Amino acid sequence: MAAQAVTSRRRYDDIVDAITAWHVECRPSTVFGMPCVKRSGRIVFGLSRTGMVFKLTDPAVHARALAVPGAHLFDPSGRGEPFRQWVVVPPAQAAEWE
Repeated sequence: MAAQAVTSRRRYDDIVDAITAWHVECRPSTVFGMPCVKRSGRIVFGLSRTGMVFKLTDPAVHARALAVPGAHLFDPSGRGEPFRQWVVVPPAQAAEWE
């Protein structure tokens, strides 16, 4: 595993530990092999190959996330069919993940 991937995973794991400690309705899980956190059974965020993935339903928060350098809409299929509410924030911007 590349050094950046290890660092990203550690950062992700730290965030998951904090979120699940603060919010009892949140739990770590996986979806299609991607580690994620679910709240009341619904995916809130996860870690993809390209960065941390967030479901952001508030338009202002969504726009702020997309403004982070390198951020982009999540396209899990890679076929140009991104999920509109989902934003990927790259590992280079891991300080923005929280």
